[in-house]
Parts: sequence; structure tokens; C-alpha cells
Amino acid sequence: MGQMVEFASNGSKASGYLAVPPSGSGPGVVVIQEWWGLVPHIKDVADRFAAAGFVALAPDLYDGQETTEPDEAGKIMMNMELERAATHMMGAVDFLVGHDSTTSDRIGAVGFCMGGGLVLWLSTLKPEVVACVPFYGAIPWDSMQPEYAASSAAYLGHYAENDGWATQEGARNLEQHLMGLGKDANFYFYEGTDHAFFNDDRPEVYDEAASQVAWQRTIDFFRDRL
Repeated sequence: MGQMVEFASNGSKASGYLAVPPSGSGPGVVVIQEWWGLVPHIKDVADRFAAAGFVALAPDLYDGQETTEPDEAGKIMMNMELERAATHMMGAVDFLVGHDSTTSDRIGAVGFCMGGGLVLWLSTLKPEVVACVPFYGAIPWDSMQPEYAASSAAYLGHYAENDGWATQEGARNLEQHLMGLGKDANFYFYEGTDHAFFNDDRPEVYDEAASQVAWQRTIDFFRDRL
């Protein structure tokens, strides 16, 4: 359904996977990868958004690198140039806003694992992002301190009950912080699930029932906000 495209990223070029709905147009959604890279699962998620009526763009934050090894993924994530990742994400938002197929400049952003942390940051960098959905997102970089007061987004969070990385405590604290700033924030915790429960390419953690509920909540949220 989708195709690789190039777009501008602060004077240089970035690439990403673009999926357009069968109707040819719809609201724009940026899809941010897990720490594995722009792997088939993330492209499939973009295709699912397109099937649901959204124009989805998944920028390649690793510029072609991908891995299936957790140790290597962790190293790539921690060594990632955050400013470059930010410009790629912001370039993806600008690409969608200016694309012929998008129906408004109100953009949604969804991310998984590492990408969940990155979309939280992105929501503070681009006012066009009015709906932000982190799936078990946490921020592992000490240098990244999002200024949520600058955000114009509403937040919908999906978190696992058993997650040593994106912990329930951390997620609840973030939800309370956002609400304290007057933001619309609603975080869900999925009983009996593990980190990455939405990734159907990882049968050891995938939870079909929780994934279906989280997906429907996400689609409803984007349709309402965008």
C-alpha cells in the first residue's frame, strides 16, 4: 500500500514510509519507530492507519539502519543524534502538512517504545501536532527534557502492566504532570501485558486482545482530534 519517500530535514534529506488511504486523502499521522529501526512491523502499522483513513508517514530515524538484536538496538538508540532525530520528525510533520493528500494541518503522532518517548518530545516541538499517542513510551536520554507547557496536543497513552522500561509509575507521573499543566491526558494500563504488547511480530510479548482495544482507542482519538 505504501512507498518510500524523501522529504526535507533542516537543510538535508530524510526518508520515510508513506501510506495513503484508498480514498486518496485524509488527516495526517506521523508514526515513530521502535528502537529496532524502520522495520516491516512499523510499515505495516502505517498501512493500517491508511486503511483506517489516515495519511501515515513513518520517518526513518536511523537513516537505513535496522536490527533484530536487543543489545545492538539499545546501542543505536542511545547513540542516536537527538537533534537529527528531531529534525527528521519535524520534517515529517511539515511534509504531511504540505502534502496534497492531507486534509488539514492538524497532525497526529504515534510512537512505540523509543518512538513513544520521541512523540512526547515531538508534541512540544511542533504546534501542528494536536494529538499524541505514546505506546509504552519513556524517555531514556537524560538530555531530553520536553517542555510540555509548549505543547498544543492532547495525549492518549497506552502502557503495559508489566514493563520495567516504561513503568506504570513513570507513566502515571507523566499523566499527572500533563493534567497539572491543563493538558487533556488519558493514559490506559493494560492488565497482564508486557512491554511491546502491540508488536505482532514478537509473539513472546504480543497480546491480541489488548492490541485491538488500544488500536480502536487510538483510531477513535485521532478521528476525534484530527
